[in-house]
Amino acid sequence: MNKPVQQRTLKTRARLIDAANAVVAEAGFDALRVEQVVAGAGVAKGTFFAHFKDKDALMDLLIGARIDSYLDQIESAPTPRDVDDLIETLMPLLNFMTCERYVFDVILRLSGAAAVEQIGAIAMTFERHAQVVAKWLADGPFRTDVSPELLAEGVHAFSIQAMALKFCALHNSQTLTENLRPYLRAWLMPQPAS
Repeated sequence: MNKPVQQRTLKTRARLIDAANAVVAEAGFDALRVEQVVAGAGVAKGTFFAHFKDKDALMDLLIGARIDSYLDQIESAPTPRDVDDLIETLMPLLNFMTCERYVFDVILRLSGAAAVEQIGAIAMTFERHAQVVAKWLADGPFRTDVSPELLAEGVHAFSIQAMALKFCALHNSQTLTENLRPYLRAWLMPQPAS
């Protein structure tokens, strides 16, 4: 039988998360150090590790929460009318995911694709993203010869590719939208060969 979590434990964890969010707000995700978090929370370093396995575990929670907040906005948006509308609706999320190279790297490492031992917050957002996009694609003016679920997986994969190009020295002259548009047009609205 699991023991109930004590209020003090929950409050300490909340203080750690608040302190981490304060560091991120001031200096960004990449600048966050465990030492800053424990100092801001007023706890010992050992207390941090009693709540989080490592810095990545904290980042998983922080970044996953931000992705979820963007998914809340996306989920309440109307069904996109076309590829450009779809991209415009997804862009705030994609911009966050590429706001720092470090954030993008953490997302890729903790997405579940890297065979991590434990499914965390970021990996759960990938599943949620696929569900939201699949619903749009089922209701929208997109191709119907492929299931909405497979189409959503393709949108996600092409989004990752377009985001990766943002950090590529050979391809970073184009915007994220410019990188993503040709992939999604070809995938969601293929044209017959002429």
